[in-house]
Amino acid sequence: MRNVARKQQEPKAASGPLARPYRIEEQIGYLLRRAHQRASAIFQVTIGDPNITPTQYSSMVKLNEYRELSQNLLGRLVGMDKATMQGVVRRLKERGLVDSRPDPGDARRTLLSLTTEGQRIVNRLLLNGPAVSRETLKPLNGAEQRQLLDLLSKIV
Repeated sequence: MRNVARKQQEPKAASGPLARPYRIEEQIGYLLRRAHQRASAIFQVTIGDPNITPTQYSSMVKLNEYRELSQNLLGRLVGMDKATMQGVVRRLKERGLVDSRPDPGDARRTLLSLTTEGQRIVNRLLLNGPAVSRETLKPLNGAEQRQLLDLLSKIV
């Protein structure tokens, strides 16, 4: 796991009256992107299936939790826009992990559920989910971990 998120030394920036005070490395967007890159790398090596992406995993976990959801509601629950959700569902269907059917109450809606194979895979992956979070949060102590999760929850 050491290679996943090893910090690299970078050269010192110029200092003095002509130095720019703005540093991209201190900006929230930059830090969130880097944290996301680290979390995604840890996910890929820890979750237990190199062919499952974090967005596919979160979709499968929600389908496991609710059993059947409209594609629209699933997208809202996992925080994905319509186009991204369509791609995720298409790939899961192509792998035979998700099935769809028209909603009998509203023909405009598609209902999604896990297939037997999808259920088998998500049950196995759920065992590794906590390890992904533990490894991602490993540089922080327990109080810092709780604080970070609380603060991020306020942002989203």
